Amino acid sequence: MTMPEPRPRRLPLRRMPATTWKAQDPTWREARPAVIGAALKRALARPSGNWFVLAASTEVRSDRPFGRVVAGTELVAWRTPDGTAHAGPGACPHLGAPLCRGTVDSGRLVCRWHGLSLGEEGFPGWSPYPVHDDGVLVWVRLDREGGEEPTPEPVVPHRPEGARSLAAVESLAGRCEPEDVVANRLDPWHGSWFHPYSFVGLRVIELPEGGDPDPDRMVVEVGFRVTGRWGVPVRAEFHCPGPRTVVMRIIEGEGLGSVVETHATPLGTDGRGVPRTAVIEATVATSERPGFALARRAAGALVRPAMRAAARRLWRDDLAYAERRYLLRSSGRWPG
Repeated sequence: MTMPEPRPRRLPLRRMPATTWKAQDPTWREARPAVIGAALKRALARPSGNWFVLAASTEVRSDRPFGRVVAGTELVAWRTPDGTAHAGPGACPHLGAPLCRGTVDSGRLVCRWHGLSLGEEGFPGWSPYPVHDDGVLVWVRLDREGGEEPTPEPVVPHRPEGARSLAAVESLAGRCEPEDVVANRLDPWHGSWFHPYSFVGLRVIELPEGGDPDPDRMVVEVGFRVTGRWGVPVRAEFHCPGPRTVVMRIIEGEGLGSVVETHATPLGTDGRGVPRTAVIEATVATSERPGFALARRAAGALVRPAMRAAARRLWRDDLAYAERRYLLRSSGRWPG
């Protein structure tokens, strides 16, 4: 006789073990600099095909241009009426005006200084860059800045099906390099100590071993705090598909298959020569629960802003860590 599969609990919340921040088990012995450093080294060695995450797909629009500096290169992005994303140099080829302050008219960039109209066909001294829009993020390929063998498309992490998921993207910038952002994500041991408002009882249960097909894969058990002692326990894996990307995927528990992609995009240097990096984090959530469909319908007004706020709070803390790491590295004081 075949037993029916158990029905999921009506509510995903569980009562977390009673503890205080200072009563947690220390994790400094497990967070070995050699383990984190080796994982970081492997990640940085992976090819990118010269692709950089430029922005959230929703930020590149057909009614106005979007501007950002990536790896020291000023860029402007826009969409044509068919919805295709495009990107090109951010300075007008006529007299250098900032095209991000221009307009988009019938799928063409129009410079506000003298009305020069630019399109996907280019202009003498102005050539668009390869662009890839995966539906959540827009990527741009910069071959001169990347310095690698170019590829037709970026390595986009596997995500839940779009029709059954909800995506939110948050972006912040800090004074550090992309490797400092990646190193932060490859140190899951700091979760419950550094972010007690979000994580409860985080425990790393799997580390990379010899012969592992994914040598950067780490697996953790953690409770996502909702309120007080109530949280949602899950098992999640971390891995790096490229040198500037770390993906956390839920592999067991509520939200199975949901991912958080952390992309580190170099911006350039400030007036004092300090590097700046944008953290562009995409959360793509999914769930089999009937209530998730309601959440998707309320996404614009309620859910996406809450998802973005949660990511912003975490990265305000983690960027401070990444900036500290860069400061110690650049001054020769980093212990790792």
